[in-house]
Amino acid sequence: MTGGPLWALSGARIKQFLREPGALFWTFGFPLLITVALGTAFRNQGPTKSQIAVVAGPGSAAAVSALAGDPGIKVAILDPESAARRLVTGEVVLIVLAPSSPGSPFVYRYDPSRPDAPAVRRLVDERLQRQAGRRDPLPTRDETAVAKGARYVDWLVPGLLGMQLLNGAMWGAAFNIVNARQRKLLKRLAATPMRRSDYLLSFRVSGLVFVPIQVFVLFAFARLTFGVTIHGSAVATLALSLLGSWSFAGLGLLCASRAQNSETANGLINLITLPMMVLSGVFFSSSRFPAVVQPAIRLLPMSAFNEALRHVVNDGASIFAQGYPIAVLAGWALVTSVVAVRIFRWT
Repeated sequence: MTGGPLWALSGARIKQFLREPGALFWTFGFPLLITVALGTAFRNQGPTKSQIAVVAGPGSAAAVSALAGDPGIKVAILDPESAARRLVTGEVVLIVLAPSSPGSPFVYRYDPSRPDAPAVRRLVDERLQRQAGRRDPLPTRDETAVAKGARYVDWLVPGLLGMQLLNGAMWGAAFNIVNARQRKLLKRLAATPMRRSDYLLSFRVSGLVFVPIQVFVLFAFARLTFGVTIHGSAVATLALSLLGSWSFAGLGLLCASRAQNSETANGLINLITLPMMVLSGVFFSSSRFPAVVQPAIRLLPMSAFNEALRHVVNDGASIFAQGYPIAVLAGWALVTSVVAVRIFRWT
């Protein structure tokens, strides 16, 4: 009866998890709090107003009048010292020095290393030039559209699900195994006919039971609070989540296979999870990193999961079009499973 120990241990893991309020909070509650905090901080509020300082002088009132009608600009008249100080601290993007006499030029003072400064400079100059009588030689018309899944919160939620599954799989497996080793419980299990593969597999099976609940709770909450929608298949979303959790759990089993105490296990887990949270695009796009490291980043299981899930959830893509990220996740799941069973020891 090879399935006996596996299912008995899996059931024990599930009961143990349900009896720990802290584990329930970090698995289900914490991702919801992060969703609220970041979704509120980066919610769509229309165009952001750029802070402009016009240095007080003879032509400052006319300059402020010309700029006041633009919805993307917030203008204040300041003395030279205050304007310079606010430019240094980043409170203003651009300083405008109006000409003191006819024929003198406007002076724009800004930091070109700031990404938004050149664009604001062009916008301000355009407003002032039009106020002076310049006309566009060609007529134009603006047509705006918001693409589906294009908001930051839409992009964020799949990454938060990946972080949730990674932490749950890593800590749920590694911490419990190392804790049992420290308490000498594994020595007792070693004396039974149970195989190492059954013992390790029970952590994965019990973890997968909660994945559908995690997916449902997070996306339902995101839908109610911020209108986040799964544009692709819900079944594909769940399938990717199960594969991702299985892949992440293998890393947790590797961390716990030889670790003798919780300090060592905690260090190994943080060594794996923290770089992936930074590199794999949980809170910001991994495209910000240099092109030379992009192939290595795409090989990380967290990167593969986030890439595939965002294509399905935000773009409505088919799961069958996610061959590369699925192959990466499956490869990690297979390799970590084999290695963990090989190097695992009871004591």
